Amino acid sequence: MALAAAAPAGATLKTRLDRALRAQGVSSSQTGAIVFDLSQNAYVYRKNSAISLKPASNEKLPVAVTSLSILGPGYTIPTELRGQGRQTGTIWHGRLILKGYGDPALSGPQLGRFARAVKNLGITRVSGAIVGDESFFDKVRMGPGWKPSFYKDECPPLSALIVNRAHFKGYITGKPALAAAKMLRAKLLKRGIQVAGRARLGRADPSSTVLATERSPALRWLVRTMDRQSDNFYAEMLTKLLGAVEADEGSTWAGTRVIRKELRSRDVPLRGVVLSDGSGLSAYDRLTAKAVARLLRSAYTDSKISPSFLGSLPTAGVNGTLVDRMTSGPAYRNVYAKTGTTDSASALSGYVRSRFIFSILMNGSPIPWWYAREAQDRFAQVLAGQ
Repeated sequence: MALAAAAPAGATLKTRLDRALRAQGVSSSQTGAIVFDLSQNAYVYRKNSAISLKPASNEKLPVAVTSLSILGPGYTIPTELRGQGRQTGTIWHGRLILKGYGDPALSGPQLGRFARAVKNLGITRVSGAIVGDESFFDKVRMGPGWKPSFYKDECPPLSALIVNRAHFKGYITGKPALAAAKMLRAKLLKRGIQVAGRARLGRADPSSTVLATERSPALRWLVRTMDRQSDNFYAEMLTKLLGAVEADEGSTWAGTRVIRKELRSRDVPLRGVVLSDGSGLSAYDRLTAKAVARLLRSAYTDSKISPSFLGSLPTAGVNGTLVDRMTSGPAYRNVYAKTGTTDSASALSGYVRSRFIFSILMNGSPIPWWYAREAQDRFAQVLAGQ
């Protein structure tokens, strides 16, 4: 393990943090870091804090704050089963439409409950097709600036209607909405409901009737999954959801514009900030340590979202992507922070108890992430020891 030389007794906080950040193979000029002391209401450390750097999964922090702020911690995402036609006796004359609104947690059992709802309506036969409607989002399956290998490997195909993260018959399908319709049709048949039509894609007519609705877990839980597990899929789905709800366009581009507007409203300095997707997979994404720290300060003082946001972050040595980091020392259980790792970026930003807010962004071509993580952990340990 490559550890920085111990700082001499009586060294200033700045000296100790400078030493902690030194990492083999990690460029000092491509490292941005900042610390804000809440007890002093002042920045107590800065290093390249305004330079524009790839954020890796620290990109999820703006998504989390914006989603909680605009939609609210208790917001739930619906999925509807709609009927177009009419019921005569036990026969539904027409088609059934499964309409998605971007729930990333939609699961097979929920489709089973839709089938049960049809059964409870006394329907034993559907004369038309089972339709999958994904029109709430666009049909772009991945984010801009992604490596081709990220598709399916790092994130399932994006769709407003997607079940089990697009896992279908043993593989990840590129047509998640059609797969969802096929799954629903199979569950109807299993319930003894005859379906004359096939599964296909389409749109629900405005005149169609909502027969049943399933809802996602509350947004606070979706954000917790996104942040603790660094879930790229959840981040991208929430980004498109923000675009659909706030800008009437369920696209990554629209979502990132909504996020940028939210950052501006929170006085986050946007110079050097480029938001291209929600996950941090895009080669175009850029943040600054200064911007991240300002966002974290804003979230901390916002009573509407602070409990949900802080609770979403991994805890050092305890859970999420920090479960095996800082498992001892003063940082253990006292650091709550979002990690980030790609082949060219490593990041750690968050809180040390209720005393410090910090952000570290490190870039390289490639970056030796193991040394970068050791440096980040040393940095956090120094702060936690204050």
